[in-house]
Amino acid sequence: MTGAALYWVSPFPTEDSDVKRYEDPGPTRDEVDAWPGPAVLEFGADWCGHCQGAQPAIAAALEAAPGVRHVKVADGKGKSLGRSFTVKLWPTLIFLRDGKEVARAVRPGDEAEVRRGLDAVTGGA
Repeated sequence: MTGAALYWVSPFPTEDSDVKRYEDPGPTRDEVDAWPGPAVLEFGADWCGHCQGAQPAIAAALEAAPGVRHVKVADGKGKSLGRSFTVKLWPTLIFLRDGKEVARAVRPGDEAEVRRGLDAVTGGA
């Protein structure tokens, strides 16, 4: 190919990206259990294709719920927080109200699925 240029776009969040990275380490289970109000705990990994693919739907739904805490936690082998919530696939979103799980979405396929979880913790407000 003459004159062709090859570009590689990283699937991972970068320092100048507006995509929030998965925290490692994340909060402890005791900290999560003590959170007041509505929250979304998102388990995944920065390198996970399913996690990156779900980000537009998750971000769009969360944009409409500014009062909901959103914490992304790196999950994997030996990660006790994910095991305590029985996380098996990524991304898994745990919707919490006052530290208690009220809904979850595993590999959400669209914004509506995330909104249903948010409605469960906000009362549809």
